[in-house]
Order: sequence, then C-alpha cells, then structure tokens
Amino acid sequence: MDTRSKAQRSFIMKSVRSRNTGPELVVRRTLHALGYRYGLHRKDLPGRPDIVMPKHKAVVFVHGCFWHGHGCPKGRLPKSRLDFWVPKIDRNRQRDRESVRLLRKSGWRVLTIWQCQTKDVESLSRKLAKFLTLRNRKNSRGSHQ
Repeated sequence: MDTRSKAQRSFIMKSVRSRNTGPELVVRRTLHALGYRYGLHRKDLPGRPDIVMPKHKAVVFVHGCFWHGHGCPKGRLPKSRLDFWVPKIDRNRQRDRESVRLLRKSGWRVLTIWQCQTKDVESLSRKLAKFLTLRNRKNSRGSHQ
C-alpha cells in the first residue's frame, strides 16, 4: 500500500528529472575537474547518452539506481504495484542494453556510472580517468607502430 495520496505521488513523480540530475552534475563536474570537455544528450546517438566526448569516441550514461534496476539498496523495487514496476524497470534495462550494443557497434566506448557511485567522488574520478586514458594509451601505441 502506498503511503502517499494519489495527488502526492503524482507530484513527486512529476518532479523526477531525466536530465541534469544531481548524479549527472557530479559526473560532469568531475570530468571538468579532470580537464575533459564534453557534449550533452546527443539526440543522434542511441539512448541519448548523458555525456558525449567525440574526441575520445566515448559516452557516459549516468543511471539512477532505481529507474535502471541497479543491484544496490537504492535499486530495490517498491513493495506495492509490482505488476507495474517490474515490467517498467525490465523495459528500461532492456533499452539500456540495446543502446550500449548499438553504440559499441558504431565504435563508441561506453561507460555507465550508477547514482550510488557518485557519492565517492575520489573513486568516481579514478574510474572516469581510467576509462578515458585507456583509449589514449591504445591510440598512442597504435600510431607509433
């Protein structure tokens, strides 16, 4: 049973943003601090990635743990209306997998950052730097051989 009235729940759900979320802003600030520049929400790419770095042929998705079915505590399904939530989250996960598949097929490197991973900015920074510098090392080795 939902503890909120229908009007309260509707108000809460309408306030959930899909762009410029708190976790997305943390990732963007971290990338900027590392010296990387990027574009946002490219409509011409599968899944409309949150962050796009054409120079590195890399995209970053910043997923909310609940909405994309992460296995952490924030990703737990509600106890009510499972007939609605299970198929919804499953569709989101299926759409995510398909977007990643299409992007990789087109030569893009893909990194998914989960909402819960944005709490530890140091760890997040290391993860982003590793993802982006691996490409640079591969390119520089390949061009000298």
